[in-house]
Amino acid sequence: MNYTLRQLEVFTKICEQKSITRASEELHMTQPAASIQLKNFQDQFDIPLTEVIGRQLYVTAFGEEIYAACLNILNETKKIEQTTMAYKGHLTGKMTLSIVSTAKYIMPFFLSDFLKENPGVELAMDVTNKSSVIQSLNMNQVDFSLVSILPDALAIDNIELMRNTLYLVGGKQAKKPNKAQQPSYIADLPLIYRENGSGTRQTMERFLESNNIKPRKMLELTSNEAVKQAVIAGFGYSIMPLIGIKNELTQGDVTIIPVKGMPIESSWNLIWLKSKKFSPPAKAFLEYILTNKDDIIQRHFSWFEQKPKM
Repeated sequence: MNYTLRQLEVFTKICEQKSITRASEELHMTQPAASIQLKNFQDQFDIPLTEVIGRQLYVTAFGEEIYAACLNILNETKKIEQTTMAYKGHLTGKMTLSIVSTAKYIMPFFLSDFLKENPGVELAMDVTNKSSVIQSLNMNQVDFSLVSILPDALAIDNIELMRNTLYLVGGKQAKKPNKAQQPSYIADLPLIYRENGSGTRQTMERFLESNNIKPRKMLELTSNEAVKQAVIAGFGYSIMPLIGIKNELTQGDVTIIPVKGMPIESSWNLIWLKSKKFSPPAKAFLEYILTNKDDIIQRHFSWFEQKPKM
């Protein structure tokens, strides 16, 4: 076999995008050039790597195994470049993260100073739901993930970054009881859900199930921001992380409804595969977090430790 690193790069991107067109766009090359690279790579195997059914490209089971091997090879070549630069006194290279959507309110604060101190480090961060985050981690596509619920089926290591608290919230037009209500109070409210695969939804459903509540499901939306806007507009109520509604609470656009058993407590965890071989930027970032975590929380999230006004 005589494949090139460029062929591996094109093939892995096609596997991830399930499209030659989108892969070529991400790699800043023409579609015909990407097709030629894929063909030249495929010609070295007797078994198909991909197949097209209708107009959709699919990766075969054999192709998935080759894809995993290609990722490992490309990761090792990146480490060679990064190690060389590190020996010259420069921290360079790409660091990849996949985080749940509610973590977008906290992760930038844990990254900002690190990236300022290391301008040679390139960051790629995907903000998505919990299922996609865990999938990218399981496929070794990222260095770190940030989740509020630890996965059961993966061998991981983790650092707890900070607490996460969730409350029942309604819009400013919502009737607010004078005292904390029993959890059964929620059963009569129109509830707005996150989509399946969301960690916030999972936490919400666990609370409802543990209290034998069968709620009225009003809406299902695919982002924390969409849920928040629906609550503000008066569509219904939801159980939401405090971290994502700070401004809306201050402005009076949303209100916390006092319920016994709330807030629901969890925590955001930075996680990585137990067998992960870190690149120099990823290793440096992990050391940075261990050293500076408490200071970052104190500087940016001291308000979060105070009980919100109800």
